[in-house]
Amino acid sequence: MTSLNQDEPYLAFWRERHLCTLTTLRRDGTPHVVPVGVTYDPITGVARVITDAATAKAAHIRAAGPDGARVAVCQVDGRRWATLEGRAHVVTDPARVADAVHRYAERYGRVPRENPTRVVLEIEVDRTLGHA
Repeated sequence: MTSLNQDEPYLAFWRERHLCTLTTLRRDGTPHVVPVGVTYDPITGVARVITDAATAKAAHIRAAGPDGARVAVCQVDGRRWATLEGRAHVVTDPARVADAVHRYAERYGRVPRENPTRVVLEIEVDRTLGHA
């Protein structure tokens, strides 16, 4: 496992409200990059993205099989930038989805609309990059 950046400026950057991008890989290996909201728990090393079960990003992760898919989430603000890399899984457990929605509401200052087909993409972070 790569050493994770745990310094306070880096972690504080992940608590600020920023639009992020998620990069997944299509079956042909080309990148699929989309805007998302991301929350990061440095204690557990898990980043979370809430989304609908029918999205392409969820499909790309499911297609990778039970071991999950390598993904990256990134955010940029001027000269500050941060990337979290790891293996993602699509999680449907209602308690874990609700927890992810709560974390999203804390970071982004709003509760997302109701969505009965919502899932959470949980990313087990194993590499951090950036300058905050």
